[in-house]
Amino acid sequence: MTSHSIEQTGPIRTERHGEVLAIVSDSPPVNALGAAVRDGIAAAVQQAVADSSITVIVVRCEGRTFFAGADISEFGKPLQGVPLPTLVDMIEASPKPVVAAIHGTALGGGCEVALGCHYRVAVPSAKLGTPEVKLGLLPGAGGTQRLPRVVGIKNALDMVVLGNPIPAKAAAEMGLVDKVVGEDSLEADAIAFAREIAGTRPIPRVRDRTVEADPAAVEAFRKAHGRKLRGFDAPEACIACVVAAGEKSFDDGIAFEREQFMTLMNGVQSAAQRHLFFAERQAAKIDGVDPATPLRPIKRVGVIGAGTMGGGIAMNFLSAGVPVTIVEMQQEALDRGTGIMRGNYEASAAKGRLPANAPDKAMALLTPTLSLDDLSDCDLIIEAVYEDMGVKKDIFTKLDAIAKPGAILASNTSYLNIDEIAAVTKRPGDVLGMHFFSPANVMKLLEVVRGAQTAPDVLATVMALAKKIRKVAVVAGVCDGFIGNRMLTPRQVEANKLLMEGATPEQIDRVHVAFGMPMGPFQMADLAGVDIGWHRDPTRIENIRDALAAEGRWGQKKGAGFYDYDEKRNPTPSPRVAEIIEEFRAKEGATPRAIGDEEIVARTLYTMVNEGALILEEGMAQRASDVDVVWVYGYGWPVYRGGPMFWAQSEGADKVVAGLERYGFPVAKGLKTGEAFK
Repeated sequence: MTSHSIEQTGPIRTERHGEVLAIVSDSPPVNALGAAVRDGIAAAVQQAVADSSITVIVVRCEGRTFFAGADISEFGKPLQGVPLPTLVDMIEASPKPVVAAIHGTALGGGCEVALGCHYRVAVPSAKLGTPEVKLGLLPGAGGTQRLPRVVGIKNALDMVVLGNPIPAKAAAEMGLVDKVVGEDSLEADAIAFAREIAGTRPIPRVRDRTVEADPAAVEAFRKAHGRKLRGFDAPEACIACVVAAGEKSFDDGIAFEREQFMTLMNGVQSAAQRHLFFAERQAAKIDGVDPATPLRPIKRVGVIGAGTMGGGIAMNFLSAGVPVTIVEMQQEALDRGTGIMRGNYEASAAKGRLPANAPDKAMALLTPTLSLDDLSDCDLIIEAVYEDMGVKKDIFTKLDAIAKPGAILASNTSYLNIDEIAAVTKRPGDVLGMHFFSPANVMKLLEVVRGAQTAPDVLATVMALAKKIRKVAVVAGVCDGFIGNRMLTPRQVEANKLLMEGATPEQIDRVHVAFGMPMGPFQMADLAGVDIGWHRDPTRIENIRDALAAEGRWGQKKGAGFYDYDEKRNPTPSPRVAEIIEEFRAKEGATPRAIGDEEIVARTLYTMVNEGALILEEGMAQRASDVDVVWVYGYGWPVYRGGPMFWAQSEGADKVVAGLERYGFPVAKGLKTGEAFK
């Protein structure tokens, strides 16, 4: 297309196409709406308005995407440049029509800029959305007021409160996009569209529209999503703002939105969620390893074990298009494992989460076998058998002889010493831990355990591979339980002590659920299986868990554990468990006392923070934010509390230290000095 660039101001340039002025952002990687971009757009709009030869304006972006949102690195800092709400209002107030030409993603502030434009065209692959809620915020540049006026209350609730982007076709059906244009001809099609509507009067401004209140839609939305949104401040504020769009004038709605936005911005929940946003990205950086380290090619992965963990691990790679060879000892176990994998894929396809051909496509990449020798062509081999050092050493000894030179050997151990496993091989530099979390095909966390001799390129390769299989990976050092399970231990120890001292399983679990955890320690034990780790000797009853296991109270799978369960697995307090606890108290001469919720928090949660501080002191985690990532993505720590270390800092280190000292715990040095929060 013939055009003439008439001005470049920082990341913004203007191009004249006859009577059409294109305002073009070129600010890689995602055209974030930072101060320089906002100022450049504002100046270009003013230029177009002042130029009598221009009749219509097009706003588009170079690179891989339309404006993908605000520049969140500016959050919490003094405002510079034209504020985004002011810029959106300026675009909307233009006396000349403005067309947004959208490709990639128009998210957050990008979607709000598009809503300020009078028309929107998009390529088929484009997506539009307002995901601010995932940072504990709401669309604060008029999005909560304009979006309902375009797509209605029901659709606006879905977009604003849930924060999930929608494809261009769905946006067009809602009226958010005026025209879907050619995938490879956005610039030409947008300018052609602009010429078509150049003379349209009056100019259609979203602020001039009204939307009817829809109490039924709001009630239905709350009923459908209330449980998932429990504990979060931002979704409630988003709902209130969308409701306001149907009840208030545009200007009053904007004022209400601004008030709600500032409350969230200054609150601890948004700070926590923004902390996690950066923490997840920081976790990918490896201390002591050059980011430019060449990676080893991973063209085929081997998995040893086709059980729950092995099958789930294999699915991660199959879903990413990586061929997998999976090994079992018995044909029956192999058939059962591969059958479950196929069943999982088919269930997802049936629910519309995967294309109909996805199960066949994934399973075609799988090679089941009964022979370890068939792993000889694999670039990465992951052992996923049960937690027994002898068994794992035997497997790695065999792998050392079978695996090709340069193959990476990984153990899925959740506790055991990687260095001890690596020592049975002649290639300890090729060995590390890859601790997946169950169910491995669903849970996002991957602890990558760096052995004493793990080669830098091995670590870098696995961290990069984690991203390919859509995991959030964190580097951990070699210690019992690594990061996550090591911190779980003091919580469980104290929870068991609290039972002996007078608390009940339901009281302890209630405190954890009220805190925001998906379940408490005893609910988790019932879900995982009370018999896990049990010595299987019914005559050796050393603790309450042994007693439950010996009576067949193995948790939800048996209909009884720390709780009794009905046919729908709904729990109720168990009279028999109360009896067992009383028997143990009597045996140990323990006199039960009333225990308050504050003591439960201090002894089960503060102790976890303390253990996290020790992990950091010992260099078993690279940074405090890595500890937070592990607990949010692997154990269900509430996102709005930012992870254990962020939470402790926001609570106040002095308060945490005082709570630990009150109950006689030795306090990690890093908690007192603040080093634990770096």
